[in-house]
Amino acid sequence: MRNNTRKIYYGDVGVGGDAPITVQSMTNTDTRDIKKTVEQIKSLEEIGCDIIRVAVLDMDAAKAIKHIKKEIQIPLIADIHFDYRLAIESVKNGVDGLRINPGNIGSRDRVEKVVKICKEYGVPIRIGVNSGSISKEYLQKYGGVNEDSMVESALEHVRILEDMDFHDIVISLKATDIHLTVNSYKKISELVDYPLHLGITESGTEWRGTIKSSIGVGAILLMGIGDTMRISLTGDPIEEVKVGKQILRSLGLLKDKIEIISCPTCGRTQIDLINLAKEVERRVENINKPIKLAIMGCAVNGPGEAREADLGIAGGIGSGLIFKKGKIVKKVREEDLIDELISEINKL
Repeated sequence: MRNNTRKIYYGDVGVGGDAPITVQSMTNTDTRDIKKTVEQIKSLEEIGCDIIRVAVLDMDAAKAIKHIKKEIQIPLIADIHFDYRLAIESVKNGVDGLRINPGNIGSRDRVEKVVKICKEYGVPIRIGVNSGSISKEYLQKYGGVNEDSMVESALEHVRILEDMDFHDIVISLKATDIHLTVNSYKKISELVDYPLHLGITESGTEWRGTIKSSIGVGAILLMGIGDTMRISLTGDPIEEVKVGKQILRSLGLLKDKIEIISCPTCGRTQIDLINLAKEVERRVENINKPIKLAIMGCAVNGPGEAREADLGIAGGIGSGLIFKKGKIVKKVREEDLIDELISEINKL
């Protein structure tokens, strides 16, 4: 059962409440380079990115938002560090959300100016706390970096906004340590009803970071916690979106494509199952049907072991079986297996 959080909107995309869990990414282009930034965002849109974030380093970057927004379809969030004027300029130029920590932008007067314009334009604020940004006060009070100091740091920023009657808030509590991240999200989910943005910060390169993020984010989602996420990888942002979407599919939280299950192979396998599975995966990548597909190496046990699959193939010597819900439909030559499988998929 997913936690019931309040719902906010980035543009027309809901986050929290009954809205689907969204997958975000962040551009690694210079935001001032409008052409390259738009090109990257469009490539991310094509693979299903729901929300995009850009770094706003200066006024030129803030003003570029106006031009970028005209060319893209998904909501855009401005990532601001310290300078409240960049936040104000970003909102004026049409940004759909801010990522900023109120406690880090100076005096109350400055925060009030940001809050005022966010109220006027209907722009939410994400408070982003990570294990490296905890104030010394809370490190001393709670004995170092732990879920208590993480959560208290986030709540300090929340209180600043609440005191100004601002409640369109999203919270993130990211750490590089999986245990700390999971415990922090669990704790804060019991204290507030604001939407939570999930992630393992600085998780690593594509291979290591994918594993680390899948474990951490997956564990949090399994507790029913989380409304949006970014998988932070040292690599192409496209991989972040692919991993995020696949985590949701693996947990049954997103049913937009074919789910493939395949056996790990063993000495009984009499067919080139590894390449067969890879080719099936490639051929069905753009088929948007919420069905389960099984690629099994053993014609004797395959159909029975994968009877929960809507459709599947089981290999033999030079041939294979096509089955539906564990029942054999037909026997075909090995070279025709994939084409016949695609034909059966198209019939569903």
